[in-house]
Amino acid sequence: MEFIRRRIETQVLSLTGLSLGQLDLENPKGDPGLFGPNSVCWQVHGDFTSMLIGGISALLLQVLHPLALAGVWDHSNFRQDMLGRLRRTGQFISGTTFGATGDANWLIDKVRTIHLQVVGIAEDGRPYAASDPDLLTWVHVAEVSSFLAAHLRYRNPHLSAAEQDRYYDEIALVAERLGARNVPRSRQAIADYLQRMRPALVCDHRSREVIRVLLDAPAPSRLTKPFGTLMMQAGIDLLPLWASTLIERSPGSVQRHLIRASIGATAPILRWAVRDGSVHRARRRMGIR
Repeated sequence: MEFIRRRIETQVLSLTGLSLGQLDLENPKGDPGLFGPNSVCWQVHGDFTSMLIGGISALLLQVLHPLALAGVWDHSNFRQDMLGRLRRTGQFISGTTFGATGDANWLIDKVRTIHLQVVGIAEDGRPYAASDPDLLTWVHVAEVSSFLAAHLRYRNPHLSAAEQDRYYDEIALVAERLGARNVPRSRQAIADYLQRMRPALVCDHRSREVIRVLLDAPAPSRLTKPFGTLMMQAGIDLLPLWASTLIERSPGSVQRHLIRASIGATAPILRWAVRDGSVHRARRRMGIR
């Protein structure tokens, strides 16, 4: 049984930013990082299954914005290394959430520097820059609204409304440190923002190509392939109905039931197996068992 547990954990961690090996989340001892163990961020970002589903859904949302899509299209090697992109995004999220203060600051500075190099002209003729404060707000909202939606569906549906608002208020810090402005900090503000953004969102041939590459991304091993396929389906299912309709991938009611039931059966096994994820290492840094 222990062999099976270790094998599952190894495969799971190979999908995360931890596999990049650049962060030591266990040191320095006692450093709470940007948020600390009493934050709602630690709760929401601490579950691998819901975060992976939320991350997939967030990427599907993000590429509906023509300027965000242009940056990915022109400056990313997503066609050759989609898994690498997901790992790097995972590293940023886990590092800024669970990392010590120095590592979190290093990641934020690193991404700010990368963003300054991502500039160009979108297919519709508009100039874009990844450092654009409004574009950063869009990317942030797509991510955190998806993370919280996945947490509520697959980890803790009883998270209170006050805690959900606190989550958005906490995590706005990272977006603002990256340069975002007018960052929504509550459930209502997030809902209002998404409603305002809908007229600007489109699904064109480029969007569909990124989505295809994401859904067809090769798994690290044969063992993880069925799991990866399920996570992709769950990411689509997590999208707001208007977004899944826009990308023309709305699951039927029977398919939705099967996806959610399958995740419900899979997630407890993964939680049992994973004992050395980002949150576990950060808890050890803080002396929490």
